[in-house]
This record gives sequence, structure tokens and C-alpha cells, in this order.
Amino acid sequence: MTKMMKSQASLSACFRIYRHYYFKSFSTSSNAQLPHSKVVSSAEEALEGIDLHNKTLAVGGFGLGGNPETLIDAIATSPAASHLTVVSLTAGTDHQGVGQLLQANKVRRLMSSYVGENKFLEQEFFAGRLQIELIPQGTLAERLRVAGTGVPAFYTPTGAGTIYALGGIPIQYKNDGSHRPVLTSSPRETRVFHDIEYVLEYALSADVSIVKAAVADTRGNLVFHGTARNSNPDCAMAGRITIAEAEQIVEAGTLSPSDIHLPGVYVHKVIPATRNEKSIERLRLSHDSNNGGKNGNDDATTNDGRVRIMKRAAREFQDGFYVNLGIGIPTMASNYVPDDVKIELQAENGLMGIGPYPKTVEEADADYINAGKETITALPGASAFSSSTSFGMIRGGRIDLTILGGLQCSVSGDLANWIVPGKIVKGMGGAMDLVGAPGSRVVVTMDHTAKDGTPKILQECTLPLTGHRVVDRIITDMAVFDCDKKGGTGLTLIEIAPGITVDDVRGATACDFKVVDPLPLMVDIE
Repeated sequence: MTKMMKSQASLSACFRIYRHYYFKSFSTSSNAQLPHSKVVSSAEEALEGIDLHNKTLAVGGFGLGGNPETLIDAIATSPAASHLTVVSLTAGTDHQGVGQLLQANKVRRLMSSYVGENKFLEQEFFAGRLQIELIPQGTLAERLRVAGTGVPAFYTPTGAGTIYALGGIPIQYKNDGSHRPVLTSSPRETRVFHDIEYVLEYALSADVSIVKAAVADTRGNLVFHGTARNSNPDCAMAGRITIAEAEQIVEAGTLSPSDIHLPGVYVHKVIPATRNEKSIERLRLSHDSNNGGKNGNDDATTNDGRVRIMKRAAREFQDGFYVNLGIGIPTMASNYVPDDVKIELQAENGLMGIGPYPKTVEEADADYINAGKETITALPGASAFSSSTSFGMIRGGRIDLTILGGLQCSVSGDLANWIVPGKIVKGMGGAMDLVGAPGSRVVVTMDHTAKDGTPKILQECTLPLTGHRVVDRIITDMAVFDCDKKGGTGLTLIEIAPGITVDDVRGATACDFKVVDPLPLMVDIE
């Protein structure tokens, strides 16, 4: 053996000895190196010493799914909490979720994407006693997420060309009953990349974040269940102080590192969840899908025109498509998917692979809901993820088809479906993100005219836009139109309902359109 080889062998042996004793020493002393437990006994103890006056509070949850109920209870009854700016994807109901904080008069401003289920909030808003800043759901989730990543701002196509980007959304009304705004949103900076207009958004940090997990360990690592994950990871990342409540708390090391959804580095305190009502906002069972359901999908399945819309919308599905369906008629269209077509349905609150409604009440799980807060099941092979991940795949053009409802559409493919100023304040939810995603096909389903008989297809929308030049196709109870989003050919009538004439369609449409020849009939409702 050469001198050099002997030297290398000696070094190798020394390294083996060093490695053996180093790792032996590390393993025997590693428990002493672990941080102390982050678990405290109660919400009150976790909140002790935290200033909650005039602070920003981020609250995880979507609808009533994944709400930190124990912590909400504690803040709603805490004398130290007041004049809060609350950040939450939705506003809960009158007495549940964020609604508890509103009822307790703890909230000065609510930053949210959808507030439609909270009548008390609507009353306070129009009375001028509450500020509401409406933000697209995907934008809100991403603003929270990036706050925890050191990214100060980002550009998104969501809301470009709408009142959201241009400014003017009411934030606060006069308190004299006049429904006149005294505070409105400001214009946002925009920039064009690759011929697409983008809106500049800033990271949104929270002074305190409260979140709900299925399982936490003593180091603050969190595991979520189903769609109850929603915005909880995003809120946790945004918090300067983050408090998590968990249905189950285990010792550090119990969870596999690969099974942890959110690392404990984002979590400062963990409490046991002592309130776990996990209310179901809209119980839907599979047998309800044939009768409009228990929860008010109006008379969609008994109205011939709407059945025609649903059946025609189902023809938009292609085998292998990833699809997002809006509430109501679009969701019901999934009942008519052809047998030879397989699609994957996405819920923007964090599920890919939506299955049927549960068969029984016992099978219904509050941790599995769709974007309409209805109980659902997950198909084999489904995946759950956070709200920011969900909207990342939407903005990234991974969703092939979006079908949603509309209040108005224009000849150039503009869509309005989220607000009637001074009358309805529901919020845009995820609709602006869905229709603004480059590369995704957008189909709008709606009645051809409003209840008073006025046309809903116009030369220009008179209501604030959800998206500018975003609609590819309009399906109504009377006809099917193709839109030219680039503004070249305008609107083209491509199908007509049985028993309807072109003159009938012209009389119910407030803009000019071309007609294909020959003009096919829409699907039969039989």
C-alpha cells in the first residue's frame, strides 16, 4: 500500500470514529436541544398580554369550515379586544364564525372576499357602522401567504379592468340611511406583462392570527383535515403572533415529518380546542340533487329552462378536464356529465376531486364542503390543499373550464355577477380569480332576462364588472352565444332553444349579434 493510500485509509477511519461519537452524542442529547412545549391550557392563557385593541386579526376558516371556534369565543368575550380589523375569507353567519365577533361589536373593519351569508353584517354595513373591504378570495389568500415569506408585493391578473382595480368599491356608507358611500377603495397600480394586464397587490400581515387544526404537536406543527385546511395555513403564515387550536395535541415526534402540513415555526402557541361544534352550513345529501336540495337551489330542477341550461352546460365538459363549477345551476350541471366523460371537479376552498353529496346525515362531514358551503365527499385519488395553493393552480391556468352564473354579460365578453351597489353586498368570492386566469375557458350560465323581463345580455354591462373580456360562451334558457373576447366579431348566436325564434332572442337581448347558418337547436330537456 502506498504512503498516500495509507494516509487516506487513516483519515477515513478517523472520520468513521468521529461520525460514530458525534451522532451518538447528538442522539442522546437531542431531547435537551428541542424547544420547550408551545402548548398552553386555554385560549384565555394564550391571549394573555396580547394587545387586541385596534389591531389586525387574521381568522382561518371558510364559511363555518375550519373556524377556530374556541379562540373566537375568547376574543368575542374579551374586554381587551376592540376596534379590530378582521381578515377572513368569509364572514361566517350571524352568530357563528366571524359573525360572533361582529355581534360582539369587536370589529371596526372586515377584509373579506364573500359576506353573503351574514345578514347582521349587511345591516351594519348599510347603516354606516361597519367598514367592509372586499378583496378577491385568491388575492386575499395569497396576500396572507406571502406576508410570511418575505415577499412584499406581487402582480396578479385578478380584477384587472374592473372596479376592483379602478377603485370606487364602497367601504363605508353614510349613517343616515341614504346608502351613499363616504369611503371607497382606491385605484390599484397595474402593469402589462406579455400583453396581459396585472394588478399590484401588497402582502398582508396580521398582528395576531388564530387558526384551527385537526392535530398539533407540542412544537406547533399542524395537520389539517379535508377542506378545513382552507386559509388556515395562509393566516398562520401572516401572523406576527399565531395561536393555533387543535382537536388533538400529541407529543413532538409522534407525527411523521412528511405528514405535517404547516411547520411549527409559524406557530407561537397551541391550545386544545374545547369547542368543536363544527356546524354544517348547508347539509346536502345525494338524493337532494334530484329535487333542488334542502338548502335553496330554488326550482332549478323543476324549471324547464334551467334544466335545459344545465344539460347544455354539461356538453362543455371534455374527458380529462379539470373543472370549477359555480354555485347553483353550474354545480347542478355535473349531474348530466356524459358516461364516457371523466372530469375532476375543483373546490376553490381546497379540494380537487369532488365526489357526490353524502348519502346520509351520518356520512356528512363538516370538514368536507364545496365553495357553496355544501357537504360533499371526496373521490378516490382526490387531494386537499390550502386556499393559496388552490388559487395558485387557478391563476396558473391549470383549470381547463370554469362555469359560473351571471347577472349581466356584454357583447365583448364582460361579466358582472357580484354586486348591486347600494342593494346587494355579497362580495366577489373567487369569481374574479377564476375568470381572470389566463388560458382557462369561461362559460356563463344564466336566465336570458331578469325577473322583471329586462335583458341580461347587453352592449355594455351597467353593473360593476367581475371580469373584463373574459367570457367565451353564454348559455341561457333561450340560446347559446359565443363571445369574441378580443373584440373582433362580437356576439354570435350558435344555438337556439326549441320553440324559440331568432326574433324572440333579439327581443330579449339588448345588443346586436350574428347568427350562424344553419342554426342548431339546443339540447332537449327530456
